[in-house]
Amino acid sequence: PPLAAGCIAGGIEAMAVWPMEYIKTQLQLQSKAKGVPLPYAGMISGLSYTVRTTGFLSLYRGLAPTLIGSIPKAGIRFGLNAQIKDRLRDSDGKLTAGKNFVAGLGAGVAEALVIVAPVETVKTKCIELNMPFVKGFGHIVKTE
Repeated sequence: PPLAAGCIAGGIEAMAVWPMEYIKTQLQLQSKAKGVPLPYAGMISGLSYTVRTTGFLSLYRGLAPTLIGSIPKAGIRFGLNAQIKDRLRDSDGKLTAGKNFVAGLGAGVAEALVIVAPVETVKTKCIELNMPFVKGFGHIVKTE
């Protein structure tokens, strides 16, 4: 089913791109920080520095909220897209390009509102606070 396939794809996607997302977020937060700059200025030097100083697995620090969000996010996107397309098909089972676009748009908007915005907010805040997901989420709930 599209929902299960989407969930699996979302998990794999998140794990594959997370190290680059982690370094990108560190670089973004660096531009806001005052004081000591990061000892790297780009993606390759950031990946290299992180592996050298804290080990390969540290590249996956902060993955939990993204993984928790990516699995249902992709499931919602693929599953809802399939559901909307099924409802928009004509009596012959055909789908016009316009209706296909509407299905994708609806699924994408639902994905963004329900999953993407909240997860990205928590993820960025946890990285900024240098806290694991559960502790960081608790801190965010208490303080914001």
